[in-house]
Amino acid sequence: MTHLPEELTNRLLAFRAEREWEQFHNARSLAIALAVEASELLEHFIWAKDAEVAEIVDKRRDEVEAELADVGILLAYLCHHLGVDLTAAVAQKMAANALKYPVEKSRGRSEKYTRL
Repeated sequence: MTHLPEELTNRLLAFRAEREWEQFHNARSLAIALAVEASELLEHFIWAKDAEVAEIVDKRRDEVEAELADVGILLAYLCHHLGVDLTAAVAQKMAANALKYPVEKSRGRSEKYTRL
């Protein structure tokens, strides 16, 4: 369960089932594939200066979007496999982060909560 639109989740699961790929999709393999795809996204920005990022995205938008889609697809499969409600997990994490990073201590700062 990912709380993607149900129709999209069903299409992803049907696509995978038609190819009999579920046999390869255990939690470990999906997590590894997710990290690999995130790395492929990062590859577009390697060695770039901050000022160059917008231009890179503009020139490679299709490729960047494809990598983002790969990350999203694998995250959806992993959430489905583990029975994780992504919307609820994100909401829970935001609540925990609000406690770790109170506005009055963390506004404009990048330190980890243990250093605030």
